[in-house]
Amino acid sequence: MLIRSFRLGDYAHISRIWEDTGLEQTETETIDALAKQLAWDSELVMIAEYEEKVVGVIVGTIDGSRGYFYRLAVDPAYQRHGVGRKLVEALEKRFKEKGVNRVFIMVNQDNKKVIPFYHSLGYEVKEYINLSKKIN
Repeated sequence: MLIRSFRLGDYAHISRIWEDTGLEQTETETIDALAKQLAWDSELVMIAEYEEKVVGVIVGTIDGSRGYFYRLAVDPAYQRHGVGRKLVEALEKRFKEKGVNRVFIMVNQDNKKVIPFYHSLGYEVKEYINLSKKIN
């Protein structure tokens, strides 16, 4: 398995993976938003490739010394084969190289089945209230 930086040609593949995994579409996954993220730091959008097929994606960002990742998704046919773990570990390595000392993730409260996966990677649940507002 190859973990590499995202290329714009991967967009159709990751859109399919997001759809197949039931992740709702948000403004963060449009091609324009990904293009902006890539322009800002292309090393933080990563792809898992198996036999030249895109099978997973993770999107990271940095705010000071804090790293964040979201939109981790693995093709259902490749789940439970270590793809998600390898993507998280590769992103954590890049975060560390960039001076990040703490990583945060946001998980939809209805997606409780992923909590054991994150626990296995050393993540702990912290209670926060998340408020947001879309600005046009």
